[in-house]
Amino acid sequence: MTTQQLSTAAGTFRIDLQGPEGAPVLVFSNSLGTTLEMWDAQAKAFSANYRVLRYDTRGHGASVCNPGPYSFTQLGGDVLAILDALDIDKAHFCGISMGGLTGLWLGVNAGNRMRSITVANSAAKIGAEAAWRDRAALVRANGAPAMQTLADSSPSRWFTEGFIAAQPAAVQLAQSWIAGVSPEGYASCCEALATEDLRASISTITTPTLLIAGSSDPVTTVADAEAMHAAIPNAEIAAVPASHLSNLEAPQAFDLALATFLAKH
Repeated sequence: MTTQQLSTAAGTFRIDLQGPEGAPVLVFSNSLGTTLEMWDAQAKAFSANYRVLRYDTRGHGASVCNPGPYSFTQLGGDVLAILDALDIDKAHFCGISMGGLTGLWLGVNAGNRMRSITVANSAAKIGAEAAWRDRAALVRANGAPAMQTLADSSPSRWFTEGFIAAQPAAVQLAQSWIAGVSPEGYASCCEALATEDLRASISTITTPTLLIAGSSDPVTTVADAEAMHAAIPNAEIAAVPASHLSNLEAPQAFDLALATFLAKH
């Protein structure tokens, strides 16, 4: 993997681009508290047939980290700015958790730029506004130690007990991502999650949409995916045996669901 810093109209983003030139572009968007490395397995699996584009979300990794709060108009606009900077007209999009909500925003507001949207372990409204604002305030007040505390507690939210016991190295790697995120960037994304609610507008999405749920996800549940499935015309739904970061916990099932869907579009 050779990442690069890409200058766009929305700021500078760390990206990774691999796969055949001229192949359909497939964008992967990370969850809150992670970096583009969370998609390493998918980049390897899909770069034979797709031009795989990954990026660190604003406030994460080595991408632009301006003071917040952020909004999904901004986070979705970042995707469009990255596509514009690379002269990409249309792309498939796959996002998980926060990245999934970014995908829904793109479906509602920029569906003409999307070949398809895959929304994994997400919801049209994630969590409660007060809880996100409290977390943002805590992280801003306490800085890096607060990020380490979040990292310490993240496995139970992200993975099943069985995966935590069987794959300690993978769990520790995921913890290192959240521990390394800028407190300001993390807090600003929490504030975006606090305010975004697309429940009333996702019925307008006409882009082909796949919803992937983790059967053991306590954060964004199968019921959340089913609610989106009922609201989005012609959406497809798949469940994989995993908790919240399903692409890491169940990569084979995740990749199969995604590949089967993409082959139709």
